[in-house]
Amino acid sequence: MRIAVVPGSFDPITKGHMDIILRAKDLFDKVIVLVVINTEKKPAFTPEERVIMIEKVTQGYNNIITDCFDGLLVDYVERVGACAIVKGLRAVSDFEYEFQMALYNKRLYEPAETVFLTTSTENLYLSSSGVKQIAAFGRDISDFVPQEICEEIYQRLYKKKGE
Repeated sequence: MRIAVVPGSFDPITKGHMDIILRAKDLFDKVIVLVVINTEKKPAFTPEERVIMIEKVTQGYNNIITDCFDGLLVDYVERVGACAIVKGLRAVSDFEYEFQMALYNKRLYEPAETVFLTTSTENLYLSSSGVKQIAAFGRDISDFVPQEICEEIYQRLYKKKGE
């Protein structure tokens, strides 16, 4: 069985993330969407909340599961026997960082390959931080996140004046 891990903070998951996840599910037998805890980021949602949101938007896909991990990605990849780490790329700046990470991961766990998928053009600009900022000012985020979790994100992030 060919297992791939799609890691990210997913705070929150966007349509751009979903594009990469759904394309990966067609390339691998099993896809694990992995919420990786990044201590350098200040998340709006707990890891458990992010897992629940991902599960909501991926239900119905038999070969997609969700998990959470606090540690080196490559340790998780080795533990589950994955053959690939799938990363989405929006721009050259993404590639520079992700290429370096791919080299580290290959050195630490040789069997796993990093597979880069370029984002669809309609999602080139999407980022979780951009979505959070738009929602915080009370603007519509439905073009940027899956419909199933849109209201939940908006309710958490919208800061009404005077609050």
